[in-house]
Amino acid sequence: MPNFRYLPRFVFRHFVLVLGVSLLGYMVFRAGPGAVWKQVQAVGWGLALIIILGGFSQLIKTCAWRQTFACDISALSWSRSLRAQLVSDAVGQLGFAGKLLGEGLRISMLGSAVPLANGISSSAIDGGLHAFTAVVVTVLGITATLLLAPLVDGRWRIYALLLAAVLIAIVAISTVAVASGWQLMGNAARAIGRLPRLHRLVSDKLSVIDSAEHNLLSFCREEPVAFCVSLILNFLWHAMAVLEVYLILRFMGADVGVVGAFAMEGLTKMINLVGAMSPGNLGTYEGGNVLIGNLFGVTGPAGLTLALCRRARAIFWAAVGATCMAVMKRGGSTSAMEVKGNDKDQFLHRDCSPVAADGTRH
Repeated sequence: MPNFRYLPRFVFRHFVLVLGVSLLGYMVFRAGPGAVWKQVQAVGWGLALIIILGGFSQLIKTCAWRQTFACDISALSWSRSLRAQLVSDAVGQLGFAGKLLGEGLRISMLGSAVPLANGISSSAIDGGLHAFTAVVVTVLGITATLLLAPLVDGRWRIYALLLAAVLIAIVAISTVAVASGWQLMGNAARAIGRLPRLHRLVSDKLSVIDSAEHNLLSFCREEPVAFCVSLILNFLWHAMAVLEVYLILRFMGADVGVVGAFAMEGLTKMINLVGAMSPGNLGTYEGGNVLIGNLFGVTGPAGLTLALCRRARAIFWAAVGATCMAVMKRGGSTSAMEVKGNDKDQFLHRDCSPVAADGTRH
């Protein structure tokens, strides 16, 4: 008897995909293919610059990830780390499920250079720091939007300022919680789990939330320098995204400053969260960029071209990641350790225990 257990989920995902493609086609038709192509021509060679900046972003993300290994990673080469990051990012383009699969692939591609437990822990810490910095950028972007939005009514201006103050307070409390070692996420999840309709959903995730938060707080306490470096690099990654938005808009002649580009990037991260259920965020990402652009006086074709240029950059580096995965699979290097030196060196490289200041291992 056929198993129809996953049929509703299968139908829903394909329905969302078809809906996203239809939405994208409708927006191109509504904006006018000629108008969109004119904006693409205005970007011109700038698209190559955007792709190059995307490569620098991958390097920054790889460096931030390497900082989260609280052990000796001399056996893990930079090239293997970068390939693993590219593969993870490529698979992550497929949506929420793709991000989970991408993290698994990134860990498995470490091979024997890093023990599995350390690889899982570093992935959780890296994901936590990236999510935290993304929330900070999103909240500040929303705050900037509220302050920049042309609200004529004085009462709405007051409401906007109050909401901005609340959002900034949330970021400040989160920052203090991480610095002080408070289990803010776990306690917040338990408070939400007390609601009758959400109890079962949250209770199943508490162990994962507690484990991820414990790893992050322990890393902050035990490796403060590496924590700060990784945190700064994650913020730098988001700054590269803001620069990308600013440059594309400038190439198209849009009168949007750095602050406006920052606000647009913050709102775009919300769109990414909303469209996580759609494979590749197809359609919702483009539509969200058009709506966000309208808030800052950017025309519909320009907003759509902004999304298309950023998607072209993502597709290029996803193709590079897919090529890396195919090459590593063909060479059988996914599970092999990169060897440096003789057999004695191999033995030393396998040891991933923390290294003290005097060079001894614990």
